[in-house]
Amino acid sequence: MGTEVAGEEIEVSGIVQGVGFRPFVYRLARRLDLVGDVRNAGDRVIIRIAGLASARDAFAAALADEAPVLARVEQMMRRPAQVPDGPFRIMESAAGTVSVGVVPDVATCPACRAEIADPKARRFRYAFTNCTDCGPRFSIVTGLPYDRPATTMAGFPMCPACRAEYDDPADRRFHAQPIACPDCGPKLWLEGDDAAGADPIERAAALLRAGHILAIKGIGGFHIACDATEVDAVALLRARKHRPTKPLAVMADMATAHGLCLITPEEEAALAHPSAPILLLSLKPGAPLAPGIAPGQRHLGVMLPYTPLHHLLLAAVGRPLVMTSGNRSSEPQIFRDDEARERLAGIVDAFLMHDRPIARRLDDSVARHVAGRLRIMRRGRGLAPMPLTLPADFADAPPVLALGGELKSALCLTHGAKALLSHHLGDLDEPATGDAFETALADYAALFAHKPAAVAVDLHPDYRATRLGEDMAATRSLPLERVQHHHAHMAAAMAEAGWRRADGPVVGIALDGLGLGEDGTAWGAEILVCDYRASRRVARLSPIPLAGGDAASREPWRVLLAHLDRALGRSAVDGDPRLAALLAGKPLLTLRAMMDKGLNAPLASSAGRLFDAVAAVLGLAPDRLSHEGEAAMALEAAAQGDAPPYPFALHAEAVPIEIDPAPLFKALVDDLHAGSPRAAMAAAFHAGLAEAFTGAAVQVAAKEGLTAVALSGGVFQNARLLEETVRRLEAHGLIPLVPGDVPANDGGLAFGQAVVAAARRMG
Repeated sequence: MGTEVAGEEIEVSGIVQGVGFRPFVYRLARRLDLVGDVRNAGDRVIIRIAGLASARDAFAAALADEAPVLARVEQMMRRPAQVPDGPFRIMESAAGTVSVGVVPDVATCPACRAEIADPKARRFRYAFTNCTDCGPRFSIVTGLPYDRPATTMAGFPMCPACRAEYDDPADRRFHAQPIACPDCGPKLWLEGDDAAGADPIERAAALLRAGHILAIKGIGGFHIACDATEVDAVALLRARKHRPTKPLAVMADMATAHGLCLITPEEEAALAHPSAPILLLSLKPGAPLAPGIAPGQRHLGVMLPYTPLHHLLLAAVGRPLVMTSGNRSSEPQIFRDDEARERLAGIVDAFLMHDRPIARRLDDSVARHVAGRLRIMRRGRGLAPMPLTLPADFADAPPVLALGGELKSALCLTHGAKALLSHHLGDLDEPATGDAFETALADYAALFAHKPAAVAVDLHPDYRATRLGEDMAATRSLPLERVQHHHAHMAAAMAEAGWRRADGPVVGIALDGLGLGEDGTAWGAEILVCDYRASRRVARLSPIPLAGGDAASREPWRVLLAHLDRALGRSAVDGDPRLAALLAGKPLLTLRAMMDKGLNAPLASSAGRLFDAVAAVLGLAPDRLSHEGEAAMALEAAAQGDAPPYPFALHAEAVPIEIDPAPLFKALVDDLHAGSPRAAMAAAFHAGLAEAFTGAAVQVAAKEGLTAVALSGGVFQNARLLEETVRRLEAHGLIPLVPGDVPANDGGLAFGQAVVAAARRMG
């Protein structure tokens, strides 16, 4: 039995490339006295082993149990095979069709951190130190299988010492493709400073301590950095970048982060994860930071240093650093040297540069720990292109390409029960971002050899992504699936939760800014009944006219006027001194005429605009917003403590059911006159909105005989609202389906479009 010597082939699928999997297999086989070989084969690893049956069984078990931290063994197939004699070997990679074999960039591991701090080490203070457990991956890959010639490290031939490490199975750099050292690897230098010959990191640190602003080339692009404790430096950065209020991210080591924020054990683990996201954390009162970092906010975006360069620079500066995207306002992050010199010259005082090319721009990922788990808000460096697993009954789905929406755009490629959701690509209403989107589309299609059988797009005909998808489908004679915006949000939540097609429909609560509805009007606060193939709207927030169209999304007072007029009547609004003060100097007669006549005043049921209006009532919103979500973020930050929910009216006889906010605005105005604390009023609004939509969803679920409620849309990035809603649904015995690995905002839209299109094509 256990003494029989035989051979077998083991085919392993999952995250098995670029994670040290083949060296791990080599060491495991040698440990168990097995002969054979291992090779990459496109998106799989093929292992041939020969030896005792007991050793082969132990080997197969250890493949999953002892795999490297970055690897994920998803499927293993064993079959008898002839195995050549001789010591176990790592073979050259075989060419083959690739689906999702690339892994994300990985934060510097403890061993490499220790090495760059060790004066006796060969890589002491070397800013590009890495090994099989850490370093650049997706940002340097130019083709698959993942080997050095198919990366931007191809132009850096290994020196003899690095080659010896690369070839040594006992070394942690055994077959580490980005391996480098000071003798043969990328070099670092400082531009725009006269201190010739100085250590670039020490000189950059001195400039930062002196209040200067620097551009720093990283893994996925450039950051703009300054001293996060220096008031004038932060103010100057904001002025130069034309970013008056949007919060800035901070990079700090773990000890410093604990001094700035209240950090739970779960949040500490998320900060230290190999993906190293920007994590939204509760800001400590009196934290030693410039007040301009996150004005009016009670949370701070913090990330740990994730490259050797960051570790060395932070240690040299000795203070937390602002690390914000290296771009001009609203443009994509810059990742090419010449473009950085041209576009950032008026913003930064110097450039900390290196000569390792970046294959593709990757913004930092952003996450928040809410309602019991980490939830991704922006999927970028450290997370993309990790594949997502679709429910089991999508295994035979045709490959789909989904192009997402207009804002927070991303692509999604499916292959059977796997979906590859791209990194964050930005807002396509910016021409430069639109061009970058098309470049990314070609990049993903080539890198992953994806040949779609269908293309999925949003219903909105004017979205650049929609037009691109229409052209692609027509050119390639592919079927085009148009997916309603909020149906896609719900499908994304369902699919991530593992909800099968066979499980039937769910109730869906979609809360966001705006998305084109099936009736041609703007939706953004809806309750749907949907499965993967279709959806129908059963309830909505009462619509209001958006006077000025798109201008109403930027100027909250326009939406406030519409809500107040509807709730109180125009004479009451005009006769109230407090409300008159809120609307002073505004062209009320013109706006009211527009709303009366329906001139550039489209009706919309939008949760995002409701947040804007409530923030305006409470004096939390400027006349003109400087960035998306500004008023909603201020309203969430203002809410403190528990408060009885503000009332909404539920018009159950209407079709669809109407959730009417008129009582909310009456109560708000009453509390405004009573001098109620703003924190309590903001809390009561969140509770009221959660109560109103939960109540309607409970009624719909009971009527339809459904047990699960999907929650998605950008408004559900609000932690207080999400937790209030989840708690109420669970109290009614309903199952909340809430996205976590997929952004609830439009960054997850393409994923939802893809699963809807796949389900429709499957019939």
